[in-house]
Amino acid sequence: MIKYAISGNIASGKSTVENILKSLGFAVADTDVIAHNLLENNQEVIKAFKDYDILTGGKISREKLGKLVFNNQNLKKKLENILHPQIKQKVNEFFEENKNKDKVFVSVPLLFEANMQGMFDKIIFVYTNDDIRLQRLMLRNNYTKEYALIRINSQLSQQKKIKKCDFVIYNNSSLEDLEKSVKNLVPKL
Repeated sequence: MIKYAISGNIASGKSTVENILKSLGFAVADTDVIAHNLLENNQEVIKAFKDYDILTGGKISREKLGKLVFNNQNLKKKLENILHPQIKQKVNEFFEENKNKDKVFVSVPLLFEANMQGMFDKIIFVYTNDDIRLQRLMLRNNYTKEYALIRINSQLSQQKKIKKCDFVIYNNSSLEDLEKSVKNLVPKL
């Protein structure tokens, strides 16, 4: 089995690439979805952030937690130290469940930040111009420009990441062009 990471910075189109690969019949996992599920009622996170207002109706509010950690690097690191090992475990479970497949894909937005690149044989990077990502993020998540920039700037730059990847998919145009790029890449994998 060849293990492919799909990476790319926030609002680059990773989810769309995932959906295209799924439609082609590939097994695809998304660490954002894994993280959201792990956060659902994570007692370790609740205990670690007990001094902060992160709960709504007794459950962790991703919005409250996100605003807290993206404005405080120490708290962000604290959260990552809890979640990243749990996410790695879930990715390993996905590999085990799909061990009979030729190729599997895992979308990992924070691949390099979480130091997870060693779990994969090849890395695919979804690159989108920063101004397009900013507009998408503001529109998709209803963020202010200032908060969207905080989220964008919390990740390593695309230029640094792209040098560490095996394949690059450029997503600066239409959905049709993105589909074509993914379908053209598959035979090369």
